[in-house]
Amino acid sequence: MELLPAIDLRNGQVVRLLRGDYDRQTTYAVDPVAMAERFAAAGCHWLHLVDLDGARNGRPVNLPIIEKLIRSTALQVQVGGGIRDEEMMEYLLAIGAQRVVLGTRAMADPEWCRQTVQDARFRGRVVLGLDARDGRVSTHGWTSHLNNPTISEIVGRLANWPLAALVYTDVSRDGTLSGPNVAATEQLLRQVKSIPVIHSGGVASLADLAALKRLPLAGVIVGRAIYEGTIDVRQAVEKLRDN
Repeated sequence: MELLPAIDLRNGQVVRLLRGDYDRQTTYAVDPVAMAERFAAAGCHWLHLVDLDGARNGRPVNLPIIEKLIRSTALQVQVGGGIRDEEMMEYLLAIGAQRVVLGTRAMADPEWCRQTVQDARFRGRVVLGLDARDGRVSTHGWTSHLNNPTISEIVGRLANWPLAALVYTDVSRDGTLSGPNVAATEQLLRQVKSIPVIHSGGVASLADLAALKRLPLAGVIVGRAIYEGTIDVRQAVEKLRDN
């Protein structure tokens, strides 16, 4: 199981949102490229990179930093936030991203998503972001969810899609350090048989990672706990890889 440290960008800075609320932001005085180097030195193989401005505006905004980070790090990078057309997907893969994360467009236009993930250019390179709030998918940078499909409805569409992974986030836990929603993640895993699942949201300690390690997950995304020092990255990597 892989640890995927998160770098969330807003206005060019590394930030974390509390429960996806753009008005409840913590900004960290760190350089994103330097952070990626620290993650690599600690033994990480992957980086989860999100353009929060792009997620809300509908198109990536922090592209100069994203490109610099991708080109500077030895980590494999999956990028999300405002990716809503094939041109942007091709661009991000061309500059070295290993995977692109689709969310809002995939939820709004599932037929487009189905066709796109089966395109030879993107097969096995797309991660579907399932951001859940009150049992429904949250979209547009976590600002909309009331009329969206349920997680179960979305999962029912995914059979045989050649996705690289699903990232499942319980938005109510994200950025809270209140612990992961293990039960909801386990329920999703029972529904998804053939697609790797990555958990995100709420992880605060090595004990939380140990609880998630008991599930057949491909990885765990951790953000705030790293920046606030409640999790040591090297110890977390060892915890998830230790048999």
